[in-house]
Amino acid sequence: MTKLKERRATLLKRLSELDSRFHAIESQLDEPHSKDWEESVVEREGEEVLESLGTAGQEEIRRIQAALRRLREGDYGICAECGGDISEERLDVLPATPFCKICAVNHD
Repeated sequence: MTKLKERRATLLKRLSELDSRFHAIESQLDEPHSKDWEESVVEREGEEVLESLGTAGQEEIRRIQAALRRLREGDYGICAECGGDISEERLDVLPATPFCKICAVNHD
């Protein structure tokens, strides 16, 4: 299997994991609330955590979808900032990254 096919498979697997997690979070948030005030407070705190996880997951989904688009368009592995190559080592760790190491530091 070529390196790009491996990267695509990795990205699709992660996208599937996030999709499953996102649906589980939505399901938990849709559950009815307790009528007990103390339990309701604890449930609300839990919902805030779930909402935060859902937001982070949605952001990662967008990054993965953008990486898959770059794969289709032939731009994968090219830094969106400087146009230089993104190292294989960096792509091994962060397969959805659009930036080389130097530009990522400047972009954050």
